[in-house]
Amino acid sequence: MIIKEIDRGNYVKKLIAAVLAAALLFSCRVVPVKAEEGPAIEAPSAILMEASTGKVIYEKDADSKRPPASVTKVMTLLLIYDALEAGTIKKEDVVATSEYAASMGGSQVFLEVGEEQTVDTLLKCIVVSSANDACVAMAERIAGSEEAFVNDMNERAKGLGMKNTSFKNCNGLDTDGHVTTARDIALMSRELITKYPDIYNYTKIWMDTIVHKTKKGEEEFGLSNTNKLIRQYTYATGLKTGSTGKAKFCLSATARKDDIDLIAVIMAAPDSKTRMADAQKLLNYGFSKCQKYEDADYSKLQEKIPVEKGEKKEAVGIQKEGFSYVDTEGNDLSQVKKEINMDKKKTAPVKKGEKIGTVVYKIGEKTIGEVPVVAKETVPALTLKGAIEEVLGSFSL
Repeated sequence: MIIKEIDRGNYVKKLIAAVLAAALLFSCRVVPVKAEEGPAIEAPSAILMEASTGKVIYEKDADSKRPPASVTKVMTLLLIYDALEAGTIKKEDVVATSEYAASMGGSQVFLEVGEEQTVDTLLKCIVVSSANDACVAMAERIAGSEEAFVNDMNERAKGLGMKNTSFKNCNGLDTDGHVTTARDIALMSRELITKYPDIYNYTKIWMDTIVHKTKKGEEEFGLSNTNKLIRQYTYATGLKTGSTGKAKFCLSATARKDDIDLIAVIMAAPDSKTRMADAQKLLNYGFSKCQKYEDADYSKLQEKIPVEKGEKKEAVGIQKEGFSYVDTEGNDLSQVKKEINMDKKKTAPVKKGEKIGTVVYKIGEKTIGEVPVVAKETVPALTLKGAIEEVLGSFSL
């Protein structure tokens, strides 16, 4: 009986030890060691993106659909610039204000029915003063109606991979179903600033005036930038604020330091002060994490490869474009190495600009980018006369 009690006690001890070990193992699996989380952001949704690569440095609930308020206008501006690039409109073109455009509420510059302003002036009104009436006037000028323009906005969004966006208007006024995400805002902001850097000529304006020309005469109207970061943050370059009852306080903020461009998106902040503070935290964090490598010697590259059946026996390869890389992982960029991989040979003709090799950039064994090596000049195929002369020249007399 005593032996049985002792055995029972040992069994219980072993059982408890096994349960504790299993619990410890389970807890280790479900609670991984946390990586660096970045700054404490109060807004419910946020994202930080490096503009040249699109790399996300920080995110917080970045894919939740929320109303974006006037940050919507980033897409409106993108389509305006698309139209400028396509040549369907010019900055000096005059746009008449329709009754519908003049009826917009919210932030506006109080365009009157029939009032005419240039595209350049309306761009300024949209960027600086977040003018809803100017947005609709431009939408009607480009697409014929706001509805058609909004369809174009949604198509452009799809093309950019904005998977959780649905635009219902061109200015961001609260409307059921008008939603996007912090990630999608970063995507369209990146497209705007990288494809059309001219936008900075407007986003950096702090205060300006326009002139209303109506039947009542001429009257100056003051514009003041809604993006206070332009004055509050040394490195700020733009981009767009927004606030409504449903959206609360939103912002897509761009900034540049040491040739690095960042995009910080804040959605649904409780107030303007929090919105701006969160954006500055993200931007400061991003600049502390980012460093840039740029190949300053790329134009010196000249590599030769043999050419068969050509007027010349060799083709000279050059690196036509440079290479830059933004690192966010703390790598030693002095250790970046270039590997030049040339084609073994080519058969004529070899056209100018034709790829004949590749420059591979690496940190250790990790490839961080590739750039083509192209033919500096055309090497034509050997003519019949040239072939005969080459054959005759091969005989020694």
